[in-house]
Amino acid sequence: MRISRYFSFVLLLVLMFVLSACSSKEAQEDTVKEEQSNKDTRIVEDEFGKVEIPTNPQRVAAIYLEDYLTALEVKPVVQWYHPSWGKQDYLGLDVPNFDITGSMESLLQAKPDLIIVDGAADKAKYEEYSKVAPTYRLKEDILQDPREIVKTIADVLNIPEKANEIVDQYEQCVSNLKAKLDESVGDETVAVVRLNVTDNTLALFGVKNRYSGYIYTETGLTPHPWARDMTEFHEVLSEEAIPELDADHIILFPSNGTWESAENQESIKWLDSTLWKTLPAVKNGQVYIADRTYWQSGAITANLLKYDDLEKWFVK
Repeated sequence: MRISRYFSFVLLLVLMFVLSACSSKEAQEDTVKEEQSNKDTRIVEDEFGKVEIPTNPQRVAAIYLEDYLTALEVKPVVQWYHPSWGKQDYLGLDVPNFDITGSMESLLQAKPDLIIVDGAADKAKYEEYSKVAPTYRLKEDILQDPREIVKTIADVLNIPEKANEIVDQYEQCVSNLKAKLDESVGDETVAVVRLNVTDNTLALFGVKNRYSGYIYTETGLTPHPWARDMTEFHEVLSEEAIPELDADHIILFPSNGTWESAENQESIKWLDSTLWKTLPAVKNGQVYIADRTYWQSGAITANLLKYDDLEKWFVK
């Protein structure tokens, strides 16, 4: 009996040792797999050719594309910033600013393992970013389509399934809003205008504008003929042309800062001028004050915020 108990005890010890070893081996294998996954790279093709990027990037900088990262629930390591224009405050990000007019120092300090850039990066700038981390430049032919941009960025981040849900929700929002605007606004014309606070001029945004053109192409609003026929993204109106801006509705935002910014207060007085007050939309109380930070962005979250504004302003 004692021998039997002895052998049973030894067998139990051996079994426990084997199970412990297996468990330890599995844990080690899992760790190795995770480390390997994080180290793996793959080849993708961007606007300038093929680039090797991390399979599962962990620290992403998306220069002026932070909107898409936020939509995909990925926190960027820095946020685009310009001394005159500020940053995209509507995103509510708590990350270091990357001043695009300065050096790469703040970007280097953020230690990104992947950088994503848009059309603002030419070949020379792309090479400069590539010295910091592997850089993917969005292809030129998708820069006017937020759906394709979010899909591409999701693919680059190796999370394509997240983009599908975002695009579906976006399409539903656009479809619902278009039906409402067709009924409430109909063929009344709309103009998107920026007050350039540095020289008190007005810039009219055209249908091809990457920021606001979507309100026409996606939601069906009727652009003022000048905006409809414009070949440029925007054009500064001469003083002679301003009285002829007879759009039924005008959406207005400042070029820099906000309507409350101290440095803008003198320029905003221009809106008390006779020239401005003679416009039909002004006389009819159909001027809508917009938030520059997302009206001067054509990204997917910014567009949804614009569409919230359109529903608030136009749908009775």
